[in-house]
Amino acid sequence: MAEPSKSIDSSGMDEFGYAQTLDRSIGKFASFAAGVSYISILTGVFQLFYFGFSMAGPAYAWSWPLVFAGQLMVALCFAELAGRYPVAGSVYNWAKRLASGTSAWLAGWLLMLSSIVALGSVALALQLTLPQLWSGFQFVGDGTGPYDFAMNGVVLASIMITISTLINAFGVKLMTRINSIGVFVELTAAVLLILALGWHVVRGPEVLFDTAGFGEGHDLGFFGVFLIGAMASGYVMYGFDTASSLGEETKDPKRTAPRAILRAITASFVLGGLILLFGILAAPDLADPKVGSADGGLQYIVLSVLGGPFGKAFLACIVVAVVVCTLAVHAAAIRMMFAMARDNNLPFSRQLSKVDPVRRTPTVAAIVIGILAVMPLLINVTQPAIFTIMSSISIVLIYLSYLLVTVPMLRNRLLKKWPLAADGSEPGFSLGKWGLPVNILAVLWGGAMTLNLVWPRPEIYNSVPPFEWYLQWGGVIFVAAVTVGGALLYRLKIRHQTGVLAEHAAAVAAHPSSGAAQQATPAALDVVDAKVPYRTCSHTSAAGLAVPSGKVDDGTHPSAVVGLSPWRGTRGGPAAPEGRPPLS
Repeated sequence: MAEPSKSIDSSGMDEFGYAQTLDRSIGKFASFAAGVSYISILTGVFQLFYFGFSMAGPAYAWSWPLVFAGQLMVALCFAELAGRYPVAGSVYNWAKRLASGTSAWLAGWLLMLSSIVALGSVALALQLTLPQLWSGFQFVGDGTGPYDFAMNGVVLASIMITISTLINAFGVKLMTRINSIGVFVELTAAVLLILALGWHVVRGPEVLFDTAGFGEGHDLGFFGVFLIGAMASGYVMYGFDTASSLGEETKDPKRTAPRAILRAITASFVLGGLILLFGILAAPDLADPKVGSADGGLQYIVLSVLGGPFGKAFLACIVVAVVVCTLAVHAAAIRMMFAMARDNNLPFSRQLSKVDPVRRTPTVAAIVIGILAVMPLLINVTQPAIFTIMSSISIVLIYLSYLLVTVPMLRNRLLKKWPLAADGSEPGFSLGKWGLPVNILAVLWGGAMTLNLVWPRPEIYNSVPPFEWYLQWGGVIFVAAVTVGGALLYRLKIRHQTGVLAEHAAAVAAHPSSGAAQQATPAALDVVDAKVPYRTCSHTSAAGLAVPSGKVDDGTHPSAVVGLSPWRGTRGGPAAPEGRPPLS
């Protein structure tokens, strides 16, 4: 089978040491749509409204602007990075240029696991809507049995993930075309829903300032239950980095990706916040227990307020939103797996990084992600609290991965290593003098929210029988296990093989001294500079570029291909003495 072309082009991928093997066909709206569909206000707001409301009542809505303010700080940092490094596996590749090999690998590992878990939890949202749209979608029992809800959710989610796998495996053009249409439907429906709910408002905004007895008996009072309810908002506003993770497939990515990130999170905040506000103000009876139950929630409010065909039409739009959100989460997970695999940083990397020569998409990664996403669903098939458990774990992992970017970015700012000194390239976005305060706030927010989300609260991790300590601490145990286990896997095995696979290395590079273009030889280089990122001896760089003895190919020369190994490819750090292990 023919390999994807690695001929010289104007894609700019050789700047990062990679060949352009993916299909660069995504435009501005499709890039924006990718970020919007991952956040997916209609999916997230409708999926966990019941949880936030049941924990803290109407006043939980204040968590929405709070989460937006914190995540905006993170998004601004990411936009600055996307303006320089719009490559697949965004968080992973950013961390490579800001931190050590271990923390960069962990950032990619945790975000990949988060996306796999999130893929399942997003697809589960169909259970909250489809049976209310038509009772025939309740395939398991009649919905009244103790496990009917969870088991039927797993059936619907598995079907959705299978469809998503087929679409993503077919190619990015089909995926983005469906995604863009779905996002247009979602945004249109969101605006119409805001107007419809606003027309049916039955109470004033003072209800948002009334704790309504929530928090009584809790150690921290209302603040304690508010922190729990904030998970419902925290679950929605993440994944905006997807626009950059699709950067290798986006036209003019250094300009398009940063703007798509910021527009996606801002549009989601405005529309989602208004739906939340008017949904609470239009609810016929906030004391109705269905408002705070998994089989009711915001869907129940919409059906009660709008009734009949109009209410069901909006529920159909929510289904569309869930579908495109599933596609976007799946696509992001694929790019992360592909990005790590082409650096030989995963088991079976050569297979996982394989790009279909016709469709120019990582087909094997798409199938593997789909299979892995179904597995957590099957494990939790008899768990009635499956939604909150899986949602919580996926959020914790993604917040941790974000911290593995914002923390080293802050460290580099304090050491005057970021922003990068003028190197002849023009960044697509810069925070300028606001970079340091924004970065500090992003780190503080990320740390506080991670701690809040992983805290072993029974309301989240063990809300139904059997009540066992290991279930309540399940989130902490799982996160610790995948973090420590992943670190050991990398330190003991993977770091000794890391290096850009030859079929993905940049095809040509001009030597600074000779000025001649040299063709990389994949037959001679199975893995490019796999073990020693920085040497003081004569060696060959990622693009087959010979570097004289005593020199470090740091990528600073305008004609040099960046990256002896995947680590710190844009600036050469101190050279490692001969015989020393790779950067940790």
